[in-house]
Amino acid sequence: MGMGIPVGKLSLYTALGGVRPSACLPITIDVGTNNEQLLNDEFYIGLRQRRATGEEYHELMEEFMDAVKQIYGEKVLIQFEDFANHNAFDLLAKYSKSHLVFNDDIQGTASVVLAGLLSSLKVVGGTLAEHTYLFLGAGEAGTGIAELIALEISKQTNAPIEECRKKVFLVDSKGLIVSSRKNSLQPFKTSWAHEREPVTTLLDAIKSIRPTVLIGTSGVGRAFTKEVIEAMASFNERPVIFSLSNPTSHSECTAEEAYKWTQGRAVFASGSPFDPVEYDGKIRVPGQANNAYIFPGFGLGVVISGAIRVHEDMLLAASETLAAQATQENFDKGSIFPPFTNIRKISALIAASVAAKAYELGLATRLPRPRDLEKYAESCMYTPVYRSYR
Repeated sequence: MGMGIPVGKLSLYTALGGVRPSACLPITIDVGTNNEQLLNDEFYIGLRQRRATGEEYHELMEEFMDAVKQIYGEKVLIQFEDFANHNAFDLLAKYSKSHLVFNDDIQGTASVVLAGLLSSLKVVGGTLAEHTYLFLGAGEAGTGIAELIALEISKQTNAPIEECRKKVFLVDSKGLIVSSRKNSLQPFKTSWAHEREPVTTLLDAIKSIRPTVLIGTSGVGRAFTKEVIEAMASFNERPVIFSLSNPTSHSECTAEEAYKWTQGRAVFASGSPFDPVEYDGKIRVPGQANNAYIFPGFGLGVVISGAIRVHEDMLLAASETLAAQATQENFDKGSIFPPFTNIRKISALIAASVAAKAYELGLATRLPRPRDLEKYAESCMYTPVYRSYR
């Protein structure tokens, strides 16, 4: 992958969020490789040594993080991307207190999926707290989304976060995460170990928990089998099914399967793009829970307010703003997300709400606060149009 990832991400910050390219710097941190073929390849351009781990790895990261802040100051936004999940959680927990950091795999994914859930409530009814959530996959994406759902429920109901987490269940490769497994769980999974009977399969978990929302972040293609989806449809009038794994071959189910196996009743969104589906004479356009809805506008909002930290309330504000952009017209077509063609406008609105939250929390340094943040966000957006001098 190498440099393609940060270059590609920053291109999207500019194209979709209007962050000027001269303010973007792509960085790949090469800590070596354990791939024997590459280590023995004389033309391999990466570092030809075994991967640094443990203390050596963390010392390198600390040196890098300190240097970035020393050279560019408090207000430089550092986005982590594609870090292995144990490192990703550790780095985010460690540096979110001292640096302006954002992990798109954990926070961006969570924010866009929460937006999809808030928007789907307009179709299925009820509040976020009245639904029950079951995840297949408990890595960065799954636990990140789960935590943001719990935070939003806590914000809406004023209930303690520990209580709100009890509405959310996760299944990993060993089955349902329950308290009897606590001693063998990775630290980022322990918050989700509830007092329940252990079950090993997703189908048994569905039968036991009877969730209203099923979310796939497992990377396992076709894990939402006909039995799984039919079980969801048997006790939900409008089952909410999000199949978020990329690419399409890893998607837990296709749009067509979700509609067909629920007799067209599913509220569906996916991580990969799917073509419109015709079922029962009606065309449905499945929504794509694409992080590009969130991170460009989020980054712009952080930058224009001069925020010095990312607070989870800023992520919730981004989700609420995106959800508000989905209209009845979108719902009628089967999509819970607004059309991507409006992305520059959506990014400006998200930037304004993220900036507003930064000011409200006392984290913004660009003073005085602009009166109209939406107009201000639009005025800050870079547009790749060249002047004509003729």
